Amino acid sequence: MSVQKVAIHGAAGRMGRALILALQPAEDLELVAATESAHSSALGRDSGALAGAGDNGIPIHADLGAAFAQADVVIDFTRPEGLAEALDALEQQPRRLVSGTTGLDPAQQQRLERYAERCAVVQAANFSIGVNLCIRLTELAARALDDSADIEIIELHHRDKVDAPSGTALRLGRAAAAATGRSLEEQAVYSRVGHTGPRPPRAIGFSTVRGGDIVGEHTVLLAAQGEQVEIRHRATSRANFAGGALRAARWLADRDGGLYDMPDVLGLA
Repeated sequence: MSVQKVAIHGAAGRMGRALILALQPAEDLELVAATESAHSSALGRDSGALAGAGDNGIPIHADLGAAFAQADVVIDFTRPEGLAEALDALEQQPRRLVSGTTGLDPAQQQRLERYAERCAVVQAANFSIGVNLCIRLTELAARALDDSADIEIIELHHRDKVDAPSGTALRLGRAAAAATGRSLEEQAVYSRVGHTGPRPPRAIGFSTVRGGDIVGEHTVLLAAQGEQVEIRHRATSRANFAGGALRAARWLADRDGGLYDMPDVLGLA
């Protein structure tokens, strides 16, 4: 059995720590490096101890080039500026990349897509298998109900999440829009306040809640006359996201280039 060597960028974050824990029992994946940005207060700490897994002898450091050189695949869960740092290093020595960083602007997204022409990338707003099943169900339900139902997406996350709506909420919105021939850019409604008037007939509405330590909850509401359909996913820990990211890393082993999403990994595309 071949073993893939893994570097985690964003190792001190919530998802980074969940990935370190998920890698512990894996026999086909080995953690070889853990990195953070140069300003992180976690630099120098043992990554295993920080994750609550006990010392693993792999300190968190900021030399991305040296870290990625040891790895077969890099897993990135940071912020857009963190992904930019990772791409700076990866463009010098390409490695397969799994990225769950959300909130990219068009230029940042285009840069990632250019990198994927050289080396395979799985980019996903959410690595949960359950969420990706919900995306597929949203496509099916939206296509079946079409203009007979109003589409609203409600998402809840912890107080420290910095982007809104969540990348997963936007991914659900894109799925509903594509299934019904709509443009999310033209028909999304992100806020309502004051005298808004009647709801535009083909709008896709988003509602955002931030508070406490909520891991993540997403609901797609399709409200028709006389009936409502709800598709809901509630995460109770980050272990499911970490497991999905490791599944993506395994799936990338046989791929040289291209930009993929979790439906590709799960055979749902």
